[in-house]
Amino acid sequence: MNRSQVAQAILQIQKARVLVVGDLILDEYVLGAASRLSPEAPVPVVEVGEIRLFPGGAANVAKNAARLGAQTLLIGVIGADQDGERLQASLQNQSNLTTQLIVDPDRPTTKKTRVVASGHQVVRFDHEVRRGLSAKVAAQVVAQVDDHLAAGPRALVLSDYQKGVLCPEVLRPTIDGARARGLPCVVDPKLKDLSAYRGATVVTPNLAEACAAVGAELGTPTRQLLGPLLAALGGASVLVTEGEAGMTLQVPGDDPVHLPARLRPVFDRTGAGDTVVAVLSAALAAGIGLKEAAELANVAAGVAVSKPGVVAIDPEELLLEFEA
Repeated sequence: MNRSQVAQAILQIQKARVLVVGDLILDEYVLGAASRLSPEAPVPVVEVGEIRLFPGGAANVAKNAARLGAQTLLIGVIGADQDGERLQASLQNQSNLTTQLIVDPDRPTTKKTRVVASGHQVVRFDHEVRRGLSAKVAAQVVAQVDDHLAAGPRALVLSDYQKGVLCPEVLRPTIDGARARGLPCVVDPKLKDLSAYRGATVVTPNLAEACAAVGAELGTPTRQLLGPLLAALGGASVLVTEGEAGMTLQVPGDDPVHLPARLRPVFDRTGAGDTVVAVLSAALAAGIGLKEAAELANVAAGVAVSKPGVVAIDPEELLLEFEA
């Protein structure tokens, strides 16, 4: 794609509507400096200078789609706790973004705390419950999804971090609902059994997830994985993200297409997969072809990993990348 085509794609995206459903995460960064070891144990002492909060998981997907200009609705579950309030606050006043967050008092809001000292991540703490939703809360999520699918989004995103929201009681009726309406359904998977996502339009595993799904060793060439992946997905396309190598798109019946990554310094890979899913789904919602949508997503991911923390890419950055 050239700059003119990208500019036109962005104009189309800004008329699109996207529904995002999945696991919400509060990403917390504790930033500081480490110049000495603790006398209590051979570990660095981090002198905290700043704490930053970012919406992560499905919330980051929604934020990215909205930042591109797509009208975006986010459905997810938070706990009845301070972290849930902080996550809600981080999503307020975001242009083009509406939220429908269901409060479940029986589970905490998922939070990942990363301690970063002098630019290097020292440790990460995960606060989470990974069990599936209760029948009551799952029914609430499905009801919300049904209501909003009927309102006419142009694409559905399922952001699965295996934190319990996309349990079978939510996943299957949601995919079937999108399929019945002829909507593109993009899935960022975490389940090893990819057959759970049958009926989706495109599934976006990373290379490690793709290897695990077909029982292959890490390092297996991507092209050897594509046939078994398609068989597991039963008709869905697959976009395998490969880090610094870029990504490979396989549409059933077509030759695979490899999209190389643009060489640039990598600062932080956190949230890069969310960027891919957001840009891909927003483009599909705008009526852009899958190959062109994947090309946009590939370039956007390169921008995302060059920045610290969980970031959303704006249209001007995409245009500048294609100019470069």
